[in-house]
Amino acid sequence: MNIAISVVFSIGLSLQGFAGTEPAEILFFYEAGCPHCARIEEFLNERIKQNYPVTIKKYEIHKPENARLLSRFADLYKTQVYTPSVLVGDTLIRGDERRSLRSIEQSLRMALRDNLPPPLTLLKGPDHFKRKISISAVLSAAAVDAINPCACAVLTLLLGTIMVGRKNRKQVIQAGLAFTASTLISYLLMGLGLFYAIRIAGIQQHIYIGISFLAILIGLGNIKDYVWPQQWFSMEVPQSWRPRLQLIVSRVTSVPGAFAIGFLVSVFLLPRTSGPYVVIIGMLSESSTKGMALGLLLVYNFIFILPFVAITLGLGYGLTTTASIEKLRKKQIKKLHLITGLVMFCIGSGLLFLVMTDRM
Repeated sequence: MNIAISVVFSIGLSLQGFAGTEPAEILFFYEAGCPHCARIEEFLNERIKQNYPVTIKKYEIHKPENARLLSRFADLYKTQVYTPSVLVGDTLIRGDERRSLRSIEQSLRMALRDNLPPPLTLLKGPDHFKRKISISAVLSAAAVDAINPCACAVLTLLLGTIMVGRKNRKQVIQAGLAFTASTLISYLLMGLGLFYAIRIAGIQQHIYIGISFLAILIGLGNIKDYVWPQQWFSMEVPQSWRPRLQLIVSRVTSVPGAFAIGFLVSVFLLPRTSGPYVVIIGMLSESSTKGMALGLLLVYNFIFILPFVAITLGLGYGLTTTASIEKLRKKQIKKLHLITGLVMFCIGSGLLFLVMTDRM
């Protein structure tokens, strides 16, 4: 009975000085099955959590994003880190010795007394900058990818075929929307697949260098197509592929067929013409959470399909013709290459600058 009263009294003394104080935040990096980590976890749950206003966030370092976060703190403190590691306020504590336990509690008291910000705010500057860069890059890349002349040409040919065969406005619109929906679903699924593949492989820490050079090369390739469109290589679908692609599309006269062609064209064109999409996925795999990446990929793909919707409605309601769209595409294609080239070169150069100046 006396022991229980003493425990309650000691807890009351611990909490007395922090009544009404905003909870402090503790970051706990651990490894599953580690006995040292288990000791720290027990200490946090039984001593710290019971006696102080605190929020404890746990990070299992076998997850690549958690290992990367711990590595960023190691860079910040210019030291090696290992598990268990605990961050309180602006203090990093490693190990499970007695002095580590005392340091955790002392640092927590200081954080509560001085109302120190959460440890993650120490990385807020770089994180905020990367998020801003990611969003602006997503919107820019989606805009230039949306004017993809190859995919638009396929859709125009497809709808032209249906119009010749049936001359039915409703079916033209349904086929165009089916093609658009199929493209949206395909690109989104392939994007998520590539995103998770990079995460699982654990190479996202090094991906920025690769995608920086990829973006620069895509930019230079498109600028080359503007200056010397007939020389060396082309960023468009090769001429040798086009007759077969046109033959396949010209045989489609139904809405289900249009949906299937949308999927086929997506798989067919993505590796060749959607360099901006691959660059953006690489950026998101490094700098975004899974939820944020999904949201930005949805935004990217909705922007990407807007020209498809415009072409579908324009042809369906007789506002334009396939001949007019194709004429406009051929007339503006060099300018589209220049715009794409400049945007991608700027994205790649910006990323490379951040890597080289160690701002990431």
